[in-house]
Amino acid sequence: MILVTGISGGLGGLIFRGLSAEDGLDVTGGTRSGDGATARRIDFDDPASLAEGFRGVDVLVFVSAGYAEDDVVLARHGAVVDAAEATGVRHVVYTSLARSGDLLTIALPHRWTEARLAAAPFDVTILRNGLYAEVAAGLATAAAASAAETGVFAAAIGAGRMSVVAKEDLAEVAVRVAAEIQRDLAAGRRSRHAGKTYELEGVEAIGGQDIAEVLSDTLNRPVHYQPISLSTARGALAGSGQDPYQITHTLSIFSNIGAGCLEAHDTDLTTLLPAGPRGVRDHIVRAVGGNVPQPVPSRT
Repeated sequence: MILVTGISGGLGGLIFRGLSAEDGLDVTGGTRSGDGATARRIDFDDPASLAEGFRGVDVLVFVSAGYAEDDVVLARHGAVVDAAEATGVRHVVYTSLARSGDLLTIALPHRWTEARLAAAPFDVTILRNGLYAEVAAGLATAAAASAAETGVFAAAIGAGRMSVVAKEDLAEVAVRVAAEIQRDLAAGRRSRHAGKTYELEGVEAIGGQDIAEVLSDTLNRPVHYQPISLSTARGALAGSGQDPYQITHTLSIFSNIGAGCLEAHDTDLTTLLPAGPRGVRDHIVRAVGGNVPQPVPSRT
């Protein structure tokens, strides 16, 4: 049996749906509440739920626990590894962070988890996911209204570029890897993916000027890119309603882009995704298109 954590949305949901469509696979998912039928209760903050949730699982697709303070993430991930070990899970597939993200503030929990998994008795495959295309799309959509009014896209990313990848591509890779692992185990052999770490960096790099060009095309007006300081960005984020740790992570991404650290130079994505990755510019265009400000009706 394959179990996918975090199927209520995002990457976990995409992986679960992809695996469920594969012929001959026994697949179940996990959510915080579970329903006892279509999803098991897998609550990373309740370690007691994990022992029952992982019962009978051969392949665990462990989607990382997402944004939280580091101590919370480490506790969650440690509980998952402990429970997988105690219940006899045979192979864990972990969605980690790409190598280009080593200097990001979100990197520590991922690298800690990789080390913890490496010390466990089961086989492990690490999928080091690149930055989601939603990062670039989020910058563009957040700026759409202002850019429509002023003709300026302002961001604290300097002249740097970020290699981004569609979640759907990452999900397709995870589906392929998990399905092949399960079939290898069912055939009585160790998986071809055991002990492997795959770098799933995006093949397309996006910078401030690229986002300005997308905004120009989508808003039907010239938009130019204006770099701003990290201090200015911090001030704007302070009133955004985000938690302090989220602001820290956001600024870390901006800083790494500006320093040129998030542009990838090699990837396993194209090898594991023979049809080729989706175009991320198209993704940004679609995201912005759904947020184009509507003109105010005339009151004449």
